Amino acid sequence: MPRSTASAAAAGEGESATPALPTLATMSDDGGTPAHLAPTGDPLLAAKFSVPSVPRNAIRRQRLLDRLTEGTAGPLTLITGPAGAGKTTLAASWARGGSAPGPVAWLTAEPDDRAPGVFWAYVLEALNHHQVALPDEVGQPGAADRVDHSLLTRLASALAQLRRPVVLVIDGLEHVPVRAVTSDLDFVLNHAGPQLRLVLVSRVDPLLPLHRYRADGRMREIRGPDLAFTRQEAARLLRGHGLGGYEESVDALLARTEGWAAGLRLCALEMQRADDPAEFARSFAASQSALADYLLTEVFAAQPAATQELLMRGSILDRVHPDLANVLTGCEDAEWILAELTRAHLFVEPIDGTPWCRYQPLFSEVLRMHLRHHRPGLEPRLRRRAATWLADTGRLAEGMEQAAAAPDWEWACTRMVSRLEIGRLLTGPEAPRLERVFADMPGDLPGVAPALVAAACALARYDTANCRARLDRAEDELRRPGAGPAPEARFALALLRLLAGPPPAQDGDRVCRAAESAAQQSRELADQLPRPLTEAHQEIEALRRYGLACGLQLGGRPDEAMRAFDHTVEGCTAEVTGTVREGSLGRLALMESERGELSRAEKHALLALELAGDRSAPPTRRSGISHLALAAVALERGELRAARRRVDLAAASPDAGHDQVTDCEIAVARSRLDLAHGRWQAALAALKGDTGPLAPGPARRLAVARSAAQLARGDPASAIAALAECGGGTARTLALAQARIAAGDLDQALGLLAPLDRRPDAGTAEQIRIRLLQSHAAALAQDTETACRRLHDALAAARPERIRRPFTEAGPWVGHLLEQRPDLATGHAWLLDRPASVNSRPRPDAGDRPPAPVMVEALTDREREVLQHGAELLSTEEIAEAMYLSVNTVKTHLRSIYRKLTVSRRGDAVRRARELHLL
Repeated sequence: MPRSTASAAAAGEGESATPALPTLATMSDDGGTPAHLAPTGDPLLAAKFSVPSVPRNAIRRQRLLDRLTEGTAGPLTLITGPAGAGKTTLAASWARGGSAPGPVAWLTAEPDDRAPGVFWAYVLEALNHHQVALPDEVGQPGAADRVDHSLLTRLASALAQLRRPVVLVIDGLEHVPVRAVTSDLDFVLNHAGPQLRLVLVSRVDPLLPLHRYRADGRMREIRGPDLAFTRQEAARLLRGHGLGGYEESVDALLARTEGWAAGLRLCALEMQRADDPAEFARSFAASQSALADYLLTEVFAAQPAATQELLMRGSILDRVHPDLANVLTGCEDAEWILAELTRAHLFVEPIDGTPWCRYQPLFSEVLRMHLRHHRPGLEPRLRRRAATWLADTGRLAEGMEQAAAAPDWEWACTRMVSRLEIGRLLTGPEAPRLERVFADMPGDLPGVAPALVAAACALARYDTANCRARLDRAEDELRRPGAGPAPEARFALALLRLLAGPPPAQDGDRVCRAAESAAQQSRELADQLPRPLTEAHQEIEALRRYGLACGLQLGGRPDEAMRAFDHTVEGCTAEVTGTVREGSLGRLALMESERGELSRAEKHALLALELAGDRSAPPTRRSGISHLALAAVALERGELRAARRRVDLAAASPDAGHDQVTDCEIAVARSRLDLAHGRWQAALAALKGDTGPLAPGPARRLAVARSAAQLARGDPASAIAALAECGGGTARTLALAQARIAAGDLDQALGLLAPLDRRPDAGTAEQIRIRLLQSHAAALAQDTETACRRLHDALAAARPERIRRPFTEAGPWVGHLLEQRPDLATGHAWLLDRPASVNSRPRPDAGDRPPAPVMVEALTDREREVLQHGAELLSTEEIAEAMYLSVNTVKTHLRSIYRKLTVSRRGDAVRRARELHLL
């Protein structure tokens, strides 16, 4: 096929063009078949023996030239890659560079050389042309369709007797896909001894037993990925085309061409002609580029009709599966065609370990342009077909991406609702990707399904106000005549109502009843749906349980909420429920910390963060609740620096500013931190954010914190007033009793405490505060014995969890009692010890501890700080943010830590550091 103008231009960095006017070799006048004639009687073309010229502005790629030199130290070197990859240019540059171990004989193979006799006639003449002296006894092929084995034996023997090695380069071997030829090549190569060095240049792997050469270490390979231009080489190419001022465009060109030599050169030529070369590099249109001409002419047009059809239809996909290709083409031979395309390196690559393939992005873009031009209107239908296949085979996000590209939003939304897949927007590994797909959906689409999908997307972004508005619209649509019962839509509506939570500023009982009613309604509607459908979506029940637990938490029923979250965690066993499990563990940990169950809270919070790390949750999907739970644990233990760091991480999370519980706990934690430093004004200010109307649970937490700040200010009346309108609850009663004691109302305070003292299910924190308040009241009443006894009880309850905050915030009277009773201070010295790390664990006794490993090199202070953050299960990005470093710097520190501790993983490094007492 004659090459196009674009093809000729690409030859500078791709395949060198054969000279247009070949010359005839000199004829032999000895007996038999003339030496310079093929067995067919046609003259041998001397141009096929010429080493192609190297373009003037070709880039010298020393890394590849060195590899070629190393390869020719052995018997076989293979250079393979797609059209325009620079194979011929590389081989010609090397052949002309003088690095060969001996003379270089060059042969450019062409389709007419398929006959074995013709091929070997050209090989023999190539050796003769390049002054490789062979004895006359070797002879010439006598027929075009075969070669006598004796001729090959004589040739191998003659080559083995040469005084120095000869390099035979055969370029374009893909034009001779004849097993007899490659079998003969294998024979000669194996019997010519070390004097023959064969270099094969081809678009496809030759039919040689390459596995045997690899296993024996007798072959060196330079393949497509090796031929791809590096950033430095691409920058040199631009400079060679007079574009030295546009090196910032290199990354854009590499991303589009993936380092393809011909593509980069053609881009450089187009940039030379463009009015704005930098803009062209960023956004050039394939239809206006010579690249399209090259790819369509050199690659696409050379394929059979069935292959062209598959290439064109499959170009709508980022990756293509043989079964999906069959669906798009209506044929059944896609697997064979794709295998041929990948074997021939025709810009289609296999994805390792899978039956999937991917197109080179630029090739895919050109094919899509060709599809739109020659088959207008077909692309949307193909995308809809692909969307259905992908979604039906468990690749929901990919399917929705195809539907969005069609664009067919009605089909996409209807599918999400009717197949109960709407929960996948909220939990599971595909949730972030699905949410990004529907983020581009027009906001004014009519119908129930688009409204429900938009509501779920808003909920995923913690935008509950917009979610409720979308749900109201969906409900209006369901009331329209002709809407039908739509059980799936009604179920989705009920589930999303539950997850969005009740409107704020309702009393606790109403909030809890609303949550329980919504959970019951969603359960009843789910029972009306086909059982196989609901059983296929385990996330539905997980989300229902989670919504109920969150409603109870907002309604101010912490004990019931904890049981509900625990129940939710137990049911989250599938990968698709990972987000729900993570959120439930975080909220459970938060409430456990409030009860004083610090070890359980720490365990659950760290597990939640570990789950987020394992599923590689993006920052936009990582809740701050777990960090807040760990902040609460650190505060209770008196570890203020760790607490502040956790609060800062929570404040940077996506739910901060959008979720009532998160915002409330951030404010409470900051207020407590300020109180710990004696800054009661700042503590009050931290609680005055513009939060708007709040649900009872968060409102009560803020009121209790505000009361504590007022007491620190010395204003019991304001402390009591702060608790006036926050409903009931144990935390509120304890805060009120503390304020009454500060106001001197001891009897009233003890009356408030009496019912709590008799509760059998009181949490650790509650027990500590009851005993502490009773001790304070007794101390004020001059009953020192009772005060000390109650203080002892409080300390005994706090000791297992090392809870310090109630004592440090109680006031100087605790210290006075401890001074009066030295035995108390001695028995509870842990209260005055230096706080341990949030993640500290009791160390085994010396006799139980295994010998600690020896460190060859000590960790720097910075490395120890990075490791401490790593022990707290912070992600690399979170460590970088906490330490004001770049992510790459943190990774460098981690690599150094692994080297010094002789480990390969972060968890092993933490364990080793603890054994060495570094943490």
